[in-house]
Amino acid sequence: MNPFRQLLKTAGRQPPIGTWVMSASPIVAEAIGVAGFDWGVIDMEHTPLDLLDVVHLLQAVGNTKMVPVVRVPWNDGVTVKRVLDAGAHTLQFPFVQNAEEARLAVASTRYPPQGTRGVSGMSRASRFGTTPNYLANANDGVGVIVQLETPQAIANLESIAAVPGVDALFVGPSDLSVAMGHIGEPTHPEVIAVMADAAQRAKALGIAIGSLGQRAEVVARYRALGYDFLAIGSDLGHLMNSAHAVLHSLRAEARAEQVHTLVAGTRASG
Repeated sequence: MNPFRQLLKTAGRQPPIGTWVMSASPIVAEAIGVAGFDWGVIDMEHTPLDLLDVVHLLQAVGNTKMVPVVRVPWNDGVTVKRVLDAGAHTLQFPFVQNAEEARLAVASTRYPPQGTRGVSGMSRASRFGTTPNYLANANDGVGVIVQLETPQAIANLESIAAVPGVDALFVGPSDLSVAMGHIGEPTHPEVIAVMADAAQRAKALGIAIGSLGQRAEVVARYRALGYDFLAIGSDLGHLMNSAHAVLHSLRAEARAEQVHTLVAGTRASG
């Protein structure tokens, strides 16, 4: 069974928590996996990752329990073919606007006659040709998540979800907020209202829906709306937040010590 579908199936009442892997570093990706995230997005859309980098990150994450999802840079069959051959099991497609684009996404992940994926007899996906009956069984093992990032895509939620092979939907709050005229405000009330509506409609259809928040309280809010799988921040974001917090604390302490010394000196001279 596809690992991401299995994760959703066994998650119970607590949505799986993931994060974005944007550092392009296998060491950082492995550490994030060891930290305890349930799933993680290896992001090719907004990072400098090339295909060999993706292989290295999949190898690194393979040493952890974190389920990897590779976000391809676009709904492009050539890229999809190469990423699948590299060993990705679940792909996330950005900016899917309608059912036809969802069908193209699914088709690119399937061997004929169900799809258009090109055949390779010697790939990392098949453990270099050693997996028995790989070509016959590969279609069932691939997972597809499609991103809805505009009001138009949300309006087409039902038809997109009805496309065979679409395993889950993912609402991107940042792009959705920009498309709605609220740039930099992913938690604007109008955006939250659209996200709540999307969650309710997905629930009625019985399809999993996920999203991403930058802070724990935002993720908790999405969970309350009914989202089935959630991500918080990114590996780089966690690193930068921790670095800023440590520096702020140390510098605030140093300033307090300077003030204390100045006050003490003033009293002594008086």
